[in-house]
Amino acid sequence: MWEVVRSLLRPASGDVGGLVEAAPAARLREVFRRFWPDARPFWRWLWLSLALIIVTPAVDAAAILLFRALVDDVLTPRNFAAFPPVVAAFVGITVLVGMLGFIGQYLGAWIGENFLHRMRTRVFAHLHTLSVSFFDRRRLGDTLSRLTGDVGAIETVVLSGVIGVFANLLKIMVFAGVLFYLDWRLALASLIAVPMFWAAARVFARRIKVASRDVRQRAGSITVVAEESLGNTTLIQAYGREQAEVDRFAAQSLGSVHAELAATRLGAMFSPLVDLLQVIGVLTILGLGIWELTAGHITLGGLLAFLVFLSQLYSPVQGLGQLSTSLFGAAAAAERIIELLDQRPTVTAPPHPTPLDRVRGCLRLERVSFAYPDTTTEVLNQISFTAEPGQTTAIVGASGAGKTTLLKLLLRFYDPTAGHINLDRIDLRDLDPEALRANIAIVLQETLLLDGTIAENILAGRPEASEDQLIAAAVAADAHDFISALPDGYDTRVGQRGRLLSGGQRQRIAIARAMIRNAPILLLDEPTTGLDAEASQRILTPLRRLITGRTTIVISHNLLTVTDADQIIYLGNGRITDTGTHAQLLASNNQYAHLYHLHHSPTLAGTATSVRNGVLT
Repeated sequence: MWEVVRSLLRPASGDVGGLVEAAPAARLREVFRRFWPDARPFWRWLWLSLALIIVTPAVDAAAILLFRALVDDVLTPRNFAAFPPVVAAFVGITVLVGMLGFIGQYLGAWIGENFLHRMRTRVFAHLHTLSVSFFDRRRLGDTLSRLTGDVGAIETVVLSGVIGVFANLLKIMVFAGVLFYLDWRLALASLIAVPMFWAAARVFARRIKVASRDVRQRAGSITVVAEESLGNTTLIQAYGREQAEVDRFAAQSLGSVHAELAATRLGAMFSPLVDLLQVIGVLTILGLGIWELTAGHITLGGLLAFLVFLSQLYSPVQGLGQLSTSLFGAAAAAERIIELLDQRPTVTAPPHPTPLDRVRGCLRLERVSFAYPDTTTEVLNQISFTAEPGQTTAIVGASGAGKTTLLKLLLRFYDPTAGHINLDRIDLRDLDPEALRANIAIVLQETLLLDGTIAENILAGRPEASEDQLIAAAVAADAHDFISALPDGYDTRVGQRGRLLSGGQRQRIAIARAMIRNAPILLLDEPTTGLDAEASQRILTPLRRLITGRTTIVISHNLLTVTDADQIIYLGNGRITDTGTHAQLLASNNQYAHLYHLHHSPTLAGTATSVRNGVLT
């Protein structure tokens, strides 16, 4: 029999592994200590809630004592003249209990929901303080699962748990006091069952925490698969991987089923066990009570009232046991939030950042090397060059040469593992990243648009810009005409990641966003990649306007787009192998010349573009 029970207490096993790792374990008191200060704005309302809790057991006790009066003063002596006052008292107490219950329930919900709002916002804001490296390493779906699901567990531990513990303890004190008032012998006997309740709760609580930890981990895995799959529907349908994705989702969902069943088994076993203990306790007290009744130590009404109070006493004792199991389960989810909040950005502002006055835009790299966190392979090795204000520097090379990584360093998403990057002779590590990025505009290979209106996406570059400045930026980006032709104009929604617009339209909105920012430094990462020849030609004119007068870094593996840059830097395997103008690099018959001639076929020559005097042509 015990082997069967132990098998039921074991966690789920035998299914496929989850896609996310479990968060570091934390004790319940550590969870409470971490988040109790967040409840500070609600402390005065908590005191009001606790005041209601103090009154409620007293009112309940009065109702039960009225039941004793009904039996002893009305039913046993058949004195029906005393019945109306008892009825009136019952009605008054019922109305009072209803009012207190409504106020307490609504106040508890108000406190809980507002606390959750603050916690969700706090976690979301913290995520935005983390460096890009965190999101490069983490699965987005699991992070979303923690933000939307696990954060609710904190309210259970900090608020609902505290109120529940206090309420149950208060009820135990009140009802135990009344039991001793009615018959101290029976009261002492009734308290024997309390340690058994606590022992059962301790046995189940920690096992439930382990099972709940697995449940939350599985929930994160399901969200990971859903986010990855639904975010790449075009790829999945194009390669006919619909069934493979369904199978992958079903595997994680089945893992969640096993985890939920394991947790449910524990909860389902705990409740009947406690009920059995309660029945044994009540029957034992009933036998002793009958003996007390026959001995004349207690009246029939007193015995019935005692039994009612006894059930009321066991209810909060049982509630404390169930509350301990739910708190341990909530702690398993809160651990995942603690892990998020313990993450720290790898790139931070210095304690006393150097102020940025008028930025000229001189970028100087001095022997810069870089390897991504938790790796030993250097993506960039001893990179040195200078980008003068107002000039265009082209970074070219094969895919994987480290070009995009270089942009991440210029934006200070990462810091070099060796060497220095200076802006106007100031090391980027001495600058506040926010102040640095305020002086940079970007147009990326993957055009990033928010699921909002066209106006909102352009104004993301400069939120305080006026409507005239918004339209001027759109005109300069050659976007105003197609925007005006849309039914809702600048209020047209672009869809998730701009999917309701064409690639050329998205890119022109990105150019308008960079235009309105009017930053002295411009970073272009393959701005024409993914566009057809006609769309590429359409964005060249606004790109010319955007580049003029700015320090521009152009990232490209298509050498035909950078032939007349002020300087061309060729990266190979993370190192600078060649530097010079287009003519100089062709004359040296090096890797650049070889790749240029590969691109410079008769069919490509007609679509070649160049940069003359820092302007794309």
